[in-house]
Amino acid sequence: MKKSEARLAVMVQPNARRNEIKGFREGILYLKIAAPPTEGKANRELVTYLSEILGVAKSLISVEKGQKVKKKLVSISGLDLERVTDILVNATKA
Repeated sequence: MKKSEARLAVMVQPNARRNEIKGFREGILYLKIAAPPTEGKANRELVTYLSEILGVAKSLISVEKGQKVKKKLVSISGLDLERVTDILVNATKA
């Protein structure tokens, strides 16, 4: 694993009214995504949403595992896991 790369377990609920972080439970990030789970739309929206919150380019975020299921493994380059977790926890409080 690269020096500054975070891998994050994510549980996605597609077809939500809006994008929303629900929080962490047992080390898994739960969030809602306002895109359907067809033709990779929810995955693309997930990457876009995370890039906005984390302040990194979309090209630095990828869905490593789980392209066609709700539970995914997301990789974020340029930030370590502690920093990613801090940003996402603070975003749930906003």
